[in-house]
Amino acid sequence: MTRLQQGGNYETPLVDRSTRGGTIIRIILLALVLIGVAAAFVVFKNALDNEVVLGLLGILAMVGIFFIVSSLIGLVEVMPQSRSDDLARAFLAGHPDGILITDKKGRIVYANTAYGRMTGASRKSDVQTIETLLSKTRESTEALYRLTAALREGKEGHEEFRLLQPLGRSTGNGSGAHWYRLKAGLVAPNSDRKTQLDIWQITDITSEREDQERFFRELQNAIDYLDHAPVGFFSAGKKGEIVYINATLAEWLGLDLTKFSPGSIAIADLVAGEGMALIQSVQPAPGQTRSETLDLDLRRSNGQSLPVRLVHNVASMRDGAPGESRSVVIGRPRGEDGDQSASAMRFTRFFNNTPMAIASVNGDGRILRINAPFLRLFAGVVSRDDVEAGAALETIVHEASRAHLMQALAAAKDRQGDIAPIDSRHPGDESRYVRFYVNAVIDESDEAPEEAAIVYAVETTEQKALETQMAQTQKLNAVGTLAGGIAHDFNNVLTAILLSSDHLLLQARPSDASFADLMEIKRNANRAAVLVRQLLAFSRKQTMRPVVLNLTDVVGDLRMLVDRLISGTNVKLEVDYGRDLWPVRTDLSQFEQVLINLCVNARDAMPQGGTILIKTRNVTEEEAAGFHQADLPAEDFVMVEVADTGTGISPEIMDKIFEPFFTTKEVGKGTGLGLSMVYGIVKQSGGYIYPESELGRGTSFRMFLPRHIPEIPVVSETAQIAGTAAPVASAPVVSAPPAEDLDLTGKSAVVLLVEDEEAVRRGGKRMLETRGYTVHEAGSGTEALEIMEELGGAVDIVVSDVVMPEMDGPTLLTELRKNYPDLKFIFVSGYAEDAFARNLPADAKFGFLPKPFSLKQLAVAVREMLDSE
Repeated sequence: MTRLQQGGNYETPLVDRSTRGGTIIRIILLALVLIGVAAAFVVFKNALDNEVVLGLLGILAMVGIFFIVSSLIGLVEVMPQSRSDDLARAFLAGHPDGILITDKKGRIVYANTAYGRMTGASRKSDVQTIETLLSKTRESTEALYRLTAALREGKEGHEEFRLLQPLGRSTGNGSGAHWYRLKAGLVAPNSDRKTQLDIWQITDITSEREDQERFFRELQNAIDYLDHAPVGFFSAGKKGEIVYINATLAEWLGLDLTKFSPGSIAIADLVAGEGMALIQSVQPAPGQTRSETLDLDLRRSNGQSLPVRLVHNVASMRDGAPGESRSVVIGRPRGEDGDQSASAMRFTRFFNNTPMAIASVNGDGRILRINAPFLRLFAGVVSRDDVEAGAALETIVHEASRAHLMQALAAAKDRQGDIAPIDSRHPGDESRYVRFYVNAVIDESDEAPEEAAIVYAVETTEQKALETQMAQTQKLNAVGTLAGGIAHDFNNVLTAILLSSDHLLLQARPSDASFADLMEIKRNANRAAVLVRQLLAFSRKQTMRPVVLNLTDVVGDLRMLVDRLISGTNVKLEVDYGRDLWPVRTDLSQFEQVLINLCVNARDAMPQGGTILIKTRNVTEEEAAGFHQADLPAEDFVMVEVADTGTGISPEIMDKIFEPFFTTKEVGKGTGLGLSMVYGIVKQSGGYIYPESELGRGTSFRMFLPRHIPEIPVVSETAQIAGTAAPVASAPVVSAPPAEDLDLTGKSAVVLLVEDEEAVRRGGKRMLETRGYTVHEAGSGTEALEIMEELGGAVDIVVSDVVMPEMDGPTLLTELRKNYPDLKFIFVSGYAEDAFARNLPADAKFGFLPKPFSLKQLAVAVREMLDSE
């Protein structure tokens, strides 16, 4: 026994073969050698001459013999053990768990007393190995096999198993089932793997298991009590995700707990109406918790509302961030005052779920009570704490409207009726609008009520946006109507100028001094005609000849022209073609003008250089419904986008860019009709155009043209027999220049010219007469009918204006077709053909000549109409 064991109360291990037996053997060998040396000295003492040496050797022999004897009786410790070894031995000997150490061959090296008590071994010879001890039952054998396999791989582990009977009879735990924990580890003395030992530690954990089972039963009971409590309960995480909900609340809401998983639903999924605003208003101070009682509605799984009273407790993190929350849900209270409580709760529900923000105010303008929509509408401006602290009414009104609201409050205090509503900007966001209604509180009781007024607030941001959009649309329509009217009258003036200049040019020679001036007059008249066409494009009354187009081909053909327009600048052109574009139906020349105009504007917006992107793609009906533009219908479109990386357009002028004559360019560098013309052409094509811009980042124009779906023409039976298609409703515009050999003479044809503008009528008559026509003129439709009667219908063709007093052109055609169904007719107008063609019979045949026109165009139109069948 070591000195540490002698000084303490540690028990002696049953087996301890870990001491070094080689030390004793070496000591015995040393003693034998010393004895042999001493005997040699005795035997050969006569041969030694030096008696002193012999004496010394004798003394040395006696010392060795004394050391051996002292070591054997324990008087002298041969090789002192280290103190760490003593501590380890003392720890193992006194450990309450059974510890067994075996070598690689399974022989027992060490077994402490606890192992003996646990296994029933009281003597060294009774100690059994782990294999022998645990190989009797299936549970322990499987655990032992897994641990042994792990030890062979150099791994440690532990297993728990249950035995119907304890390992030993002397454990003191009685009979019956017992639980054990078996740990297996490795130990290598002096870091020598060849002498590696297996250390087994076995522990009786029966009482621990009993404690766990008891705790689990208590936890189950607690959960069962909470689940079946007469009130609902739920717990939510930091982000509002519900991590627990009891069975009572789940039953109330119709939720299936078997399908519920923590975090699968949030508080917002359970709360109906504006209740979330009330819940979010409960904000504790940083690092604190706060509880509030809230009356609100929960949403059942079938969509119905469940009126409840919520005791909501929420914690706050130290940095002020929202923490976890616990909430108790109480149903409608019952009791002696159940009816009153039910009425109060019903009122609270209606009060918090109304779509209007409501606040009651006292005579001093202090807010007394608010509902959930009020908290939501003025979030960030006023909170529940501010209301409880007596927040002033003026804090929820923009400073520009505070005086009006306070006047309305004063009128309410005086119990005045019909207080006008007040429109104001939102105090926290000037891009939003709020309308306030102030009503006086009338109380017939003797005591004056604390509440002086009720203030209702409704957000009108969307209404304001619609009003602005409607006003802009009406403004553009009014300007378009005005522009169309001006263009019509101006076209008559330009027609007279062009016809007169053509007449003078026919009489002048190129060498005459006035010839150059006449050409200048005609050239400027044509320039004015271009401006008029732009005005008509804006008013959507210009002539359109729509055809079916593939925009990939159109953009590809225009790319070279746009490259020339931006040459000499630092602007690059990029084109992103959409795949398999749907066809569209629009006027090719007008659409080309739209693209060129947008590209030129994009170039001018990038004085320092940049990139113009033309992008095309299909937009399905589902995508169109998801666009932010409210007036874009849900149908298939082809989108054409022209974007630049220029200076952008400021929000102040964004609403004016489509107005005619509005321009940001210098004087003389633009008429301001470009974008208005673009707008008119796109609208007349049945499409939509939307600009988006950001200062310093560029502008994009997105055009949406309806997808063209070809219709299968219905051919009549007569036409099928004849092998020809049905006749078209109208003749094409006759404005192309004639061939060189086209005979433009009248050949004694009779023309009835109907025009209310005297200058145009006079010029047209003179020009046609120079070509050999017989011309009769009329100033109105009624006069034209009288002339036809006088002539007995001896008229080959009628050339008539569309817009005339008394009787317009379409009405004149209808009246003449009654008696002269085959009479040929040409309409002359500054408006588009579609503007009046819809008022004509479906089978009406007519030609069309847009104003202003020249003498040559008039002659070509009359000649081609006469030659047509």
